[in-house]
Amino acid sequence: MQPVFDGHNDILLRLQMAPKKREAIWLTGEGRGHLDLPRMKAGGFAGGMFAIYIPSPPAPGAPDYDALMDNPPYEVELPAMIPLEVAQPIALSMAGHLMWMERASQGAFRLCRSVAEIEAARAAGAIAGVMHLEGAEPIDAGLDALHAFHAMGLRSLGPVWSRPTIFGHGVPFRFPGTPDTGAGLTEAGKRLVRECNALKIVVDLSHLNEAGFNDVAAISDAPLVATHSNAHAITPSTRNLTDRQLAMIRDSGGMVGVNFATVFLRPDGRRSAAMGWEAVLRHFDHLITHLGEDHVGFGSDFDGAEIPEGIADVRGLPNLIAALRAHGYDAALIEKLAWGNWKKVLRRSWGA
Repeated sequence: MQPVFDGHNDILLRLQMAPKKREAIWLTGEGRGHLDLPRMKAGGFAGGMFAIYIPSPPAPGAPDYDALMDNPPYEVELPAMIPLEVAQPIALSMAGHLMWMERASQGAFRLCRSVAEIEAARAAGAIAGVMHLEGAEPIDAGLDALHAFHAMGLRSLGPVWSRPTIFGHGVPFRFPGTPDTGAGLTEAGKRLVRECNALKIVVDLSHLNEAGFNDVAAISDAPLVATHSNAHAITPSTRNLTDRQLAMIRDSGGMVGVNFATVFLRPDGRRSAAMGWEAVLRHFDHLITHLGEDHVGFGSDFDGAEIPEGIADVRGLPNLIAALRAHGYDAALIEKLAWGNWKKVLRRSWGA
């Protein structure tokens, strides 16, 4: 079975929402969501970025967003900024869940801080987990907390998850739309990018708007990486990347992880999982054409999105690989997409 390294998942949010059930969720599986340890082993999931994400509080009278996003055109109103004193304890709790996952797995899962550790985990048959921060709300303007999270294992960070932070602005969930939706990084955001460069933390471009993307590209001395984004030319969602952005990522030696979320895959922008492989393959083809075959991988968004029925959960990764193979991708290209390209860009980003 082809091992897979995946650019983004949200299992930590599931654990955070039901901490008393975390043994069932992680170790034995409860038949819900997209990920757990047994299904990851069954699907060939050998490593990936594990996101710490601070959920927005429920908004009274909010519409049914799932129904809204299944009937384009739509625009989902962005939640308000979450203050540091609210976000930081939640982020620390989720980092603790990730560390517990390593201990509870008894060697089947390892928290990794370098490519050498990822390779060692794969050689030992263990799943490699990398700590990622999806939205920098837990980081203070002085960046002291960035150093603390780095010491805990943080190696990838997105300045925003769509809603604004003190560091910048994300894209609203809008279809159709472009990523050109407003102002870019704040001065604090620019300091954050520079400090991430100094600490060798990947700066994730997914969820940033176009102005913020441009600011990161102008400041950063690291490869440009979007951990879970798709091609705007095929699905004109604000969350997807334009061909100009893809060229900038390519020229930096960077990387895009293909997001499995139906709303970012389907040309009609609908949320429905009832779809075949055509749209998925079109995104892979387009990204490979514009980035090159060394700069594309997987960025599933497992446990954070609606996934096509052909994949369904992590056990469907072999189905995706079979579809790529039937589409004409050879074994060498599939290995790059599934594992090798992530390893190379992380080595270029982290230096080890």
